Formats: sequence, C-alpha cells, structure tokens
Amino acid sequence: MTGQNRSAAVMQQRSEPHDSLDDFPTPPWATRALLELLAARGWIGPDQTVREPCANRGHMVRPLAEFFGAVDASDIHDYGAGYPTFDYVGMEVPEAVDWTFANPPFKLAERFIQRALLTSRVGCAVIVRSAFSEGVGRYTDLFSKTPPSIELQFSERVVMHKGKLSAKGSTATAYCWMVWKHGHNLPPEKGWIGPCRKRLERTDDYEMEGG
Repeated sequence: MTGQNRSAAVMQQRSEPHDSLDDFPTPPWATRALLELLAARGWIGPDQTVREPCANRGHMVRPLAEFFGAVDASDIHDYGAGYPTFDYVGMEVPEAVDWTFANPPFKLAERFIQRALLTSRVGCAVIVRSAFSEGVGRYTDLFSKTPPSIELQFSERVVMHKGKLSAKGSTATAYCWMVWKHGHNLPPEKGWIGPCRKRLERTDDYEMEGG
C-alpha cells in the first residue's frame, strides 16, 4: 500500500483558512522564557516601551508588563479583553516603540515582521512555527535582506490550542522565537531555550481560561 502519511504528528500542521484570525493564544511561560534571556543580555528593561499588535486575550501582554515600563496592546479583532482594535499591517503606520513582540498570523508573519522592524527603535521578536525558517520565497523576501539576530528553538513543546489557552494537551507543532535587534550586525545566532516551563508557569496564567 502506498500513500502519503498525513498524520498531524508527521505533518506538524497548524493550518488555517486564508481569512482566519489564527487564534492560537501564546502560553505566558513561553514569552517569559525569551524575556528572561533578553533581559540577561541587557537588551530589554523597565525603561523601555513595547507593542503587542496581536494581543488576543492578553496572554502575552501580561508577561511583557513584567519586564517593560509600558505596553501598547491591540488586535484586529475584539476578543473581549478591552484592547483597542487596530489593523497593524493594513492601516496607517503606528508611532515607534522600543520593542515589538507578537505571535502573528502565520500567513501574515512576514508583513508583521517588516512593520515591526520599521516601527521599533531597538528590535522585535516573533514566536513562529519552526518551519517558518524554510521557504525560498521567505528567504528571498525577508531572511536574505534582514536575517534575525537570534533564532531560539524551544526544547519543550509549546502547546497552543485554537481559541483557548490551556495548560493541558499536546501538540505536534514545534515553535521558536526569532529576534531582530537593530545594530546587531553579526551572523545570525542559533540557540535553544532549555526546559523551563515548570519554573516559569504560574497557576494564575490560566485562570481567565479555566484550563
């Protein structure tokens, strides 16, 4: 018998329709993991401002507020968390902030990164599927011109459920952080985020979702 193995574990898909909101909330521990590393490098601090243009229900906003002095949060859709609705890549260019962090819709990630580079004084960071680094078109349009300063692969799986944040469950999708820092003109650095979920996860991270 022949045929393609289309199991989720093999394909590692997080496939969404073209017009989908791509609603996959980021576990707060996964954001804290990067924030700790950047703070240790002296790249971020409480005297800086940060923007989160995919704020969703605020799961990335809260850990950002633990490290930055001010967080400018918005989303194209109102998820009921009280953040302003704003089309980050389709409307006027927002005022500059020091940093931009986001879990962008996969199909629009390049546009989000390009807008973030334009409107961030220090740098930007996105959490994306590890497969994002593949692709001739993406290499030609983005990476060959503006490669990330750091690409950090999670050694643990970051579980993202559609439409809900939950501490339970599993996933076949692997994620990494890509970070761009203006003026960091070194060859792109590849690294790993070691096991840290148990240390960085907090019970109240999931209270709003009940999971």
